[in-house]
Amino acid sequence: MSKFKKKGGGELPPISTASLPDIVFMLLFFFMVATVLRKNNLKVDNILPPANQTEKLDKTRTVFIYVGKPKDQYVKGRGTEANIQIGDKFVDIPELKAAIFEEVNKLRDELRSKVVVALKVDEGANTGVVNDVKKELREANLPKIIYITTQGESVQ
Repeated sequence: MSKFKKKGGGELPPISTASLPDIVFMLLFFFMVATVLRKNNLKVDNILPPANQTEKLDKTRTVFIYVGKPKDQYVKGRGTEANIQIGDKFVDIPELKAAIFEEVNKLRDELRSKVVVALKVDEGANTGVVNDVKKELREANLPKIIYITTQGESVQ
């Protein structure tokens, strides 16, 4: 008589799935933290002009103004001339100050005094609209204005 008995089959034990929910939640949190969601839905064409001397922008204290022709689905209500978009809505020149201050108030309190207005102007936009925007910004006491461009060779 033997003291120890051999097991009958040489089967492998099943794989433990106890840690699977932990792995799934780690991946979920990683993608939630690492994903950047688009803030604004562009309603205007925005092909930016190239420039060869560009700098990185600090986006924490920036308010964006988009100027360009409306996209095809918005032409019926806005026409084919250059329009101004702030946030997710079209803005006319008389409403510009109110819309800018609405966006500025969304920033943190300590950044409101250091606001930089970034103009993203389409290549084909009329410069008269840009001048009107700049005039309204001066009247609103927002003198820090920058133009957003793409990296490339500028037109000679």
